Amino acid sequence: MISDSTPHRAVRQPRTASVAPLSGATPPARRSLLRAALTGTAVLGAGLAVGAVPAAAAPPTAPARKRPTTAEEALRELAAGNRRWRTFRQQHPDESPAVRQSLTTAQHPFALLLGCIDSRVPPELVFDQGLGDLMTVRSAGQVLDEAVLGSLAYGVLELGIPLLMVLGHQSCGAVKATVQADESGEELPAHIQYLADRISPAIDHTKEGDARVDATIDANIRLIRSQLAADPDLAAKVDSGALAIVGARYELTTQRVHRIG
Repeated sequence: MISDSTPHRAVRQPRTASVAPLSGATPPARRSLLRAALTGTAVLGAGLAVGAVPAAAAPPTAPARKRPTTAEEALRELAAGNRRWRTFRQQHPDESPAVRQSLTTAQHPFALLLGCIDSRVPPELVFDQGLGDLMTVRSAGQVLDEAVLGSLAYGVLELGIPLLMVLGHQSCGAVKATVQADESGEELPAHIQYLADRISPAIDHTKEGDARVDATIDANIRLIRSQLAADPDLAAKVDSGALAIVGARYELTTQRVHRIG
């Protein structure tokens, strides 16, 4: 289970060659517009929202449940949600009409998840969270590129999310394909080879067979976590205590999420 104790600050690691720094300052006007658009504070023009409820029929906005404001609180909430998920006691929180209405003007997600595209590991389900609770970015094998980095940086720098979790999982197909290609020398299709090139530094050559794939899944989570911790903007947030970057793994066989150091 995810630890409920205060997460250790991520240690700053040397920047790896595979992850380019986020560069270029955004002009103030454009930055304000981007912030307004992505936080949901921009107002939609009349008639643009399909199936919009007329103002007179809008449900009253009820007070939202208490939201985590620190990394420690966020980890506890994710642990509790995963416990509900794996024991079949899901609550499906934050889906009510009142919550949906409140989210038309703002969002305040409490955790940022970088996960795999695997259809068996949707973060909102495995952590039993609802609308507006999690900001998620997903790529095969959690591979980083500039679009992924930019999306993660937005969640941290603009929305002030206190927890960034790298979520890998058991039986990751992207990792398995990378290990098999490394062993056979086979060249994968161009776009898939791009993924393998970024996962391959994590291959654990001390193991064999399925054990190598399994160990590489953990090593890949640690590698990506260290790459994120080496980004200057994210590292500054970690150093100030405003952000924790953690690694975790989801087990398909038990539905349990646990920390990866």
